[in-house]
Amino acid sequence: MTQSNTVTVQILDKEYCIACPADERSNLQNAARYLDGKMREIRSGGKVIGADRVAVMAALNITHDLLHKQQHLDKQATVTRDHVRDLLGRVDHALQDDNDGRGA
Repeated sequence: MTQSNTVTVQILDKEYCIACPADERSNLQNAARYLDGKMREIRSGGKVIGADRVAVMAALNITHDLLHKQQHLDKQATVTRDHVRDLLGRVDHALQDDNDGRGA
């Protein structure tokens, strides 16, 4: 892989050279900064020792947040879908009433 297809990021003061398409560089850099911040936060708490354990705890925290947000979005989508169905039912009912009134 050529040098132009890689990005170097720093996480907990270690450099990682990662293969990455050019159009995803910014996303990868943002993800690395986010991960670095989470890992530093966990490490500074002093309850978790060792880079491997800090990485696992950060991964668990990030995954928990992601799943929680996805669950929230799923609930919102369900509520929105129910509202749309209700509105469509009302529109259908109003159109039916309008058509019934014209035929009389």
